[in-house]
Amino acid sequence: MSAHYQLHGDLAVITLDNPPVNGLGLATRVAAAQALQQAQDDSTVRAIVLTGAGKAFSGGADIKEFGSPKALAEPNLLSLILACENANKPVVAALHSVAMGGGLELALGCHYRIAAPGCTVALPEVKLGLIPGAGGTQRLPRALGVEAALNMIVSGEPVKSELLMHVPGQKLFDRLASAPDKLMDEALALAREVADVRPLPKVRDLPCRHPQGDAYFQFARNMVKGMAKNYPAPAKCVDAVEAATQKKFDEGMLFEREIFINLMWTPECRALRHLFAAERAASKIPDVPEDTPKRSVQSLAVIGAGTMGGGISMNFLNAGIPVTMLEMKQDALDRGVATIRKNYEAQVKKGKLKPEKYEERMALLKTTLSYEDIGQADMVIEAVFEEMGVKQKVFAELDRVMKPGAILASNTSTLDLNQIASFTQRPQDVIGTHFFSPANVMKLLEVVRGEKTAKDVLATVMALGKKIKKTAVVSGVCDGFIGNRMIEQYARQAGFLLDEGCTPAQVDRALEKFGFAMGPFRMGDLAGNDIGWAIRKRRTVEKPDLRYSKTADLLCELGRYGQKTGAGWYDYQAGKRDAIPSALVEQMVEQHRTSLGITPRKVSDEEIVQRLVFSLVNEAAHILEEGIASRPGDIDMVYLTGYGFPIWRGGPMMYADTVGLYNVVQAMQRFAKNPLDDASFWQPAPLLARLVAEGKTFNNV
Repeated sequence: MSAHYQLHGDLAVITLDNPPVNGLGLATRVAAAQALQQAQDDSTVRAIVLTGAGKAFSGGADIKEFGSPKALAEPNLLSLILACENANKPVVAALHSVAMGGGLELALGCHYRIAAPGCTVALPEVKLGLIPGAGGTQRLPRALGVEAALNMIVSGEPVKSELLMHVPGQKLFDRLASAPDKLMDEALALAREVADVRPLPKVRDLPCRHPQGDAYFQFARNMVKGMAKNYPAPAKCVDAVEAATQKKFDEGMLFEREIFINLMWTPECRALRHLFAAERAASKIPDVPEDTPKRSVQSLAVIGAGTMGGGISMNFLNAGIPVTMLEMKQDALDRGVATIRKNYEAQVKKGKLKPEKYEERMALLKTTLSYEDIGQADMVIEAVFEEMGVKQKVFAELDRVMKPGAILASNTSTLDLNQIASFTQRPQDVIGTHFFSPANVMKLLEVVRGEKTAKDVLATVMALGKKIKKTAVVSGVCDGFIGNRMIEQYARQAGFLLDEGCTPAQVDRALEKFGFAMGPFRMGDLAGNDIGWAIRKRRTVEKPDLRYSKTADLLCELGRYGQKTGAGWYDYQAGKRDAIPSALVEQMVEQHRTSLGITPRKVSDEEIVQRLVFSLVNEAAHILEEGIASRPGDIDMVYLTGYGFPIWRGGPMMYADTVGLYNVVQAMQRFAKNPLDDASFWQPAPLLARLVAEGKTFNNV
């Protein structure tokens, strides 16, 4: 049973029990409704207490049923809430740990509510592109007050129960338990106290007004419009809460439901729901069971104190894991430690980090110039120059000094992890941990699985990724793994567009208007154009037939590596990151175009976006077919968390499904006819061609 029924004298206790967060799936709703009816039919029962087992009251809808027929099957959530509200005996909700979404809406349908201190309360539906759909927009403003409720609903952010108790005039909680472990005793006491009180109080009967009326809601709309221009749900939250102040309760419920259903089918909602599911799926590895034993990682070593090494170290210091940072020269170590201090001090200055926490983290950091000092670390991450000869020297040393069972990780962004593993006598302990710059900020962690990487090593690193608050995505071994292999095609198309008539600023504007955090040329300046230059030099030796525009090489020959040199595709002023279009670069592009005998043409923003985004899609289809990525959602997670792809579009694979794979292939066929493009690349990947022929989408894979 996913809900338990127990008698405590003349009280019935119904306990939701659907781990891990008591999601309100069909089986749980059926069991709860049956228990509720049983309590009403028992003449000895005077009142009912509803609570949740384990670590939650309820986290809301069961994500396994999201969007399926089970979500609507009777009793649906609305029916269960009405059953509580219309019960002939008092129903007391005893909230603890987590009460979110449908869980909070269920509690609002009960007659009384008591909360444990520290209970996290939220209506987070807006983060899925929705509004609350089971009365949250109608009951919470009545129970908490319009302004406080709207803030919670529009933001979706969690709030602690004790803070909500202090909202003036609130009727959300009748009591705050004296301590978490006293909740049930005090809930039972409250139930006995109110057992004979009639009429039964209902949140729906409470008044709902804002003193400023229309003026307040217009102000709220203006605020939301400025903050959430690409998302329709926040503005609809305002509409629904306003309806609670203007309509009768049942009319407001119908209005809420209509908005909820309409939002469910918007591209933004589909994208956000896809992101929600993909993020959870990314942690699951098909052939590595969740109960795979994990190695203990209580201490870490990092090779390299540069930008990446320092950023990587901060992730583990933040998680309370001691780090020893190794460099070859003392001045390099000193610079690395100074940068870490500077980053933490900036957080302290902004009030994001308490001074004592800063000192705690720095106390966990040690430095050394000797490999002998890191031998007892449980894991070591190499973050040195991206060149195989350098990696070979490092891993030979690590193989020599590291204790048996230590995990040897490489931060390589493109190189062959299997070759790196071959430099050791323990390839089963070698794994790739590709952090993204700045490593202490970016959420993505590509976890590269070598052909001999042990399953327990993979399971350990995935769990460690979660501990340091990264979105970890598994990649197989290939040149560039998932993200950088795809971005190479994206960058190639950007280069061809310069040859054909675009400026760097025009290409960047088109991609940023589409929703990317920054266009390809601004991104190159941020990452360092010399990195791409080194990769192209290696690529042209390995794949002499692979074509690139020469403009990026010409730029690097001028020493314009990007922000770090004060000049790249754009000009930069000292100490500032504002990208200023460069007349010198535009002249260089025009001269190169003339040398090729190309007459420039006007290129539309639509073509710019399609060529760059569909290049990602086609390469991703190859990656899926080769088994480098396990699922389309993993690829979307890489691009949403590591490359600035617009979240409301759901990632390149979700976006391609939204556009229609047939339409994607039609566009690719047009690009293949362009004599200045690479026709061979625009041949649809076999997987993409097959899905189009079968009328399927990537989500069918």
